[in-house]
Amino acid sequence: MRVELARLAARAGGLAACLVLAACGGGSGSAGSTAECQPNCNASAPFLTADDVKRVIAQAVAEAAARQKPATIAVVDRVGNVLAVYQMTGARPRFDIRSGRPIVGGLDGIEDTLPSTVAAIAKAITGAYLSSAGNAFSTRTAGQIVQEHFLPGELQAPAGPLFGTQFSSLSCSDVMRNLAHGTVGPKRSPLGLSADPGGLPLYKGGAVVGGIGVMADGVYGLDLKITDTDEDVDELVAVAGERGFAPPDDIRADRITADGKTFRFVDSESILTDPAKAPAFDGLPGALVAVDGYVDAGVHAGVAFGTPASGYRAATGPFAALSAFTLVDAANAERFPPRAGSGPGALTAAEVSQILQEGIKVALRSRAQIRRPLGSYAEVSVSVVDLNGDVLGLVRTADAPIFGTDVAVQKGRTALFFSRPDAGALLQGRPAAAYLAPMGAGVTVPIEAYSAAMRSFLGEAGSLDGRTAFSTRAIGNLHRPFYPDGIEGSPPGPLSKPYSEWSPFNVGFQLDLIYNQFIRAALGDTSTGCAGRAPAGAPAGTPDGGIALLRNGVQIFPGGVPVYRNGVLIGGVGISGDGVDQDDMVALLGLANAAAALGTGIGNAPQAMRADQLTPLGIRLRYAQCPQAPFNGSSQENVCAGL
Repeated sequence: MRVELARLAARAGGLAACLVLAACGGGSGSAGSTAECQPNCNASAPFLTADDVKRVIAQAVAEAAARQKPATIAVVDRVGNVLAVYQMTGARPRFDIRSGRPIVGGLDGIEDTLPSTVAAIAKAITGAYLSSAGNAFSTRTAGQIVQEHFLPGELQAPAGPLFGTQFSSLSCSDVMRNLAHGTVGPKRSPLGLSADPGGLPLYKGGAVVGGIGVMADGVYGLDLKITDTDEDVDELVAVAGERGFAPPDDIRADRITADGKTFRFVDSESILTDPAKAPAFDGLPGALVAVDGYVDAGVHAGVAFGTPASGYRAATGPFAALSAFTLVDAANAERFPPRAGSGPGALTAAEVSQILQEGIKVALRSRAQIRRPLGSYAEVSVSVVDLNGDVLGLVRTADAPIFGTDVAVQKGRTALFFSRPDAGALLQGRPAAAYLAPMGAGVTVPIEAYSAAMRSFLGEAGSLDGRTAFSTRAIGNLHRPFYPDGIEGSPPGPLSKPYSEWSPFNVGFQLDLIYNQFIRAALGDTSTGCAGRAPAGAPAGTPDGGIALLRNGVQIFPGGVPVYRNGVLIGGVGISGDGVDQDDMVALLGLANAAAALGTGIGNAPQAMRADQLTPLGIRLRYAQCPQAPFNGSSQENVCAGL
């Protein structure tokens, strides 16, 4: 086992040694790792130059002009630095949010309120954050995996595998960075991740270097029906802008499957213009615009991923042997090195380090779900949080998608929070979610109502008083508009809105908990802390402390488990970046392996406490699910049995 791990690490080590992702993977690497450094590996990673940014914008503007659809166009680099926002003359300055479902509530139905610039930025960030050297995903892909069924419109099918990921990378997150932190990422998104077609990744030399986002039609929504082929103007303008910066064909979403179903990348590439003949940037019909907190009215070059300026670089110490990457600040100091938690029985720095290492080791052996070529290993971010939700450590494999940085922490905190003895109490008395028009002034949703719904649905075991250990898979089961998941006509889970009110813009607890700050942030508030905040326009002096433990919100798809010491809750582990079963396995098995290596009493939740002991409506909850035959070069099965 040790020899095999050393071999896998060495194969990725060329990448970590030169801090390069460029040309070290993509559509033609050998089986085993898309991050394996090929002979043409450059001495420095590629990045978007200012001229590249101008070219992308000019190509997009030419297509929008040909379609007589003035657009707002944003370009970002891989870690979310906004490099430019261009608004064409006549472009609609604000947009409407419409899922296409016949409901109004949450964010769904907000009209002519939020600026089009933030929608374009969110789309560009999504294209960049969901993609890597082994997979290229778009906002259309995102829309496919966050709906009530996977595939959308396929009845009696489970929800999308990344159900809930749209509410991550939020501008109020303590994990995300802003302009005050210089170029280091990951940078925040003003609307979280977008499911509205019109956001695509940008590549150079097989490496993702950024994203383009377009808002031209004035509607921020998603595709509810994927059995047809749309001619979406936002997407077609983005396709024109991406020309010359497209991903390798072999890693596009439409070459990748999950549960035997193929993802979508774009519906149409039938553009009207020849991007190679785009007009000069200086003669375009419109202007660069400043977006407070994101970018000035200029054009900027991106940063090379894997260099300290990007906020990600090769790790040192025991993680160097695993070719892991770490997050750094503007001074190149590690942001989340392994450290001890606080309080009696807290995790030690050595225990945190071991959990992180074991998580990376499991990932290095695991067969990836959402990467090309087949046989690649899983690329993930691994986080550990203590009982207060403080991040005790965060590392990642070299080519893990950026979105997983924030999501891994969300998952660890979510599993921790719902397993705490005072979770129910922490939800009491928080400001209600105050919905914007067209719901009308005074329409609010009390947060504590979800705590009451949990107890009603699960009985005493749902009292959120520490007697039940919840994973994010279990919380996700309880946060779907149908219980059991995907079965039409079934009642909603206690954390979800009823299906008659539900949409990806009105999901229930996950959104309502952060709703007030989400709106404030979209309107320009840059403060940190997402959960339980006061609404926009609240009178001066209104309490606004929020729920510190959930400072970057919650996440409701698998990959997060609580950590116990001799049966006492002390923290949480969160994994994100690959298939959800792979995320579950890295969390559960990585923690179990660390426990076995240390013998200090830390480990997974006692079996008798786990949420899968509960059978609401006669249907057993799920706690974790590991993939069959999960490891490259091995036929081993049932690797999580008995953990």
